[in-house]
Amino acid sequence: MKFGIFYELQLPRPWGPDSEYELFTNALEQIELADKLGFDYAWEVEHHFLEEYSHSSAPEVFLAAASQRTKNIRLGHGIVQLTTNHPARVVERVSTLDLVSGGRVELGLGEGSSVTELHPFDRRFRDKRAVWEDAVKATLPMFWEEGWEYHGEWFDFPLRNVIPKPRQKPHPPLWVACSQMETIEMAASRGMGALGFQFVSPEAAHAWVNAYYNAFTKRLDKLADYATNPNIAVVSPFMCAPTEEEAVARAEGSTFFTFALLFYNTHGPVEPGTVNLWDEYLQWKETDAGRKARRARGLIGTPEQLRDKLRKFEESNIDQVILLNQAGKNRHEDIMGSLELFASEVMGEFHERHHRQEAWKAEVLAGA
Repeated sequence: MKFGIFYELQLPRPWGPDSEYELFTNALEQIELADKLGFDYAWEVEHHFLEEYSHSSAPEVFLAAASQRTKNIRLGHGIVQLTTNHPARVVERVSTLDLVSGGRVELGLGEGSSVTELHPFDRRFRDKRAVWEDAVKATLPMFWEEGWEYHGEWFDFPLRNVIPKPRQKPHPPLWVACSQMETIEMAASRGMGALGFQFVSPEAAHAWVNAYYNAFTKRLDKLADYATNPNIAVVSPFMCAPTEEEAVARAEGSTFFTFALLFYNTHGPVEPGTVNLWDEYLQWKETDAGRKARRARGLIGTPEQLRDKLRKFEESNIDQVILLNQAGKNRHEDIMGSLELFASEVMGEFHERHHRQEAWKAEVLAGA
């Protein structure tokens, strides 16, 4: 397997005058370290107006900064909201990032998750899948066509040459944000990689992989003439420490991530200044749902514990595990130490066996 790290840029209250500056500075230091340690991917989301949960509204700027502090790590949009961005601006920004990074961009495409984000951009929640499909058709040919026009239901674009063009030809690898089996199968049928932003067990991951590759090999239905990217990745809460007790204590933020995601997916727009999400979280922690979330640890533990869990994911033929440890109030120094310990004691053996996954995938894609 390969390994990524994942950033929402979470910032629970209370906020000081330097809180956001320190958040961004620390995250860039973490990505710089991950690159030196040999991690494969750094993924950055795009969200708007989701206070405390995600302060990442301009991922192309953040990833550009990361590109100048790193050499090898792939830089992933996880995802660009196609529903709230103009197609030409997406291509201009992604192509520029691909050029300044030396061709290291991974392009995840998504719809937006809530009315809080969509309505200010004049998009209705119920239309988001239709808008997304129209956006894919409008956007992707701009990467390689020197003259392109599009006249669709949601986007209308006159004949232009969108420049610059990306370093990777015809475009960076394509991914789709997925949170349930239906979207896993949709990503596969569209020929794109599946970014599984839902915490799953190795057993569930096995089912996701089977569904994905069955759809990819038997029901491929691309929206345009883009290059396919057969890949499936899953996100997991993460903290690696010398003892289980230390790892659990240092990863307390992972349950804030779970709570905040649920909050914004189930609440309508919140008037600014009326909700303190951290205070709400502290109350939720003591509920049955909160206690259950704290027991579902994901990849939180000692190197040996993580190795055992990852071997099960490996047996499921997952291509990539994306590690989430910038969450809640997890401390910068604990995140840095966790990355170092994981890289030195766990990651190597899975990198060494990745050729087996590639061989398995080749057989599946050939019809086995």
